[in-house]
Amino acid sequence: MIETLTNPVVVTFLLTIAGVGIVLELFSAKFGIAGLIGIFALLIFFYGHFQAGLAGFGTLLLFVSGILLIFLEFFLPGAIAGTLGVAALILSLFLAGQNALQMGVSILIAIAVSIFIFFLMIKTFGKKLVLFNKMILTETARKEDGYVSNINRTDLLGLEGHALTILRPAGTIVINNERVDAVSEGDFIEKNTKVKVIKVEGARIVVREVH
Repeated sequence: MIETLTNPVVVTFLLTIAGVGIVLELFSAKFGIAGLIGIFALLIFFYGHFQAGLAGFGTLLLFVSGILLIFLEFFLPGAIAGTLGVAALILSLFLAGQNALQMGVSILIAIAVSIFIFFLMIKTFGKKLVLFNKMILTETARKEDGYVSNINRTDLLGLEGHALTILRPAGTIVINNERVDAVSEGDFIEKNTKVKVIKVEGARIVVREVH
């Protein structure tokens, strides 16, 4: 059994199952069956290599640390824990392997299949990365929901009022008992001077002194 579990073909198969399981978990809000199957495949891999004397306790500790860091990624913001977890996991695989080149080929095949499944989930099945939603702002401020980038006060165009403060050139004016932030056309306008709105550019109200 140990000879079978350390066979390069079986190793590649186990690592591919583990990679696909991790990829499928990226599309799940919670840790589920795919992730458990992936971890189980890795456990079988390390069991065989440990029994064969290829993996020591240090390698197993590195493997467990990698799994824990990946698991913590589901609860912590950012991608630091997940990145460190994957790095620790891959390093533990190399340390457990009898032949580094052979192990590298197995890992590359597993990664290639995992990437294929990843794009298949997105392009063919239209799945979204639920795991990373917490790191990405997906909500939009829509006008239909009452959000506006700035208030367009075209209703003030042509109205007259007076300067509540000195406009240097920015200041405050009063129109129909409403305080409005405004800017003069260029010159300073003294306080209490009569003004008229001559231009509205979004939230920018341009006024001119009325003589």
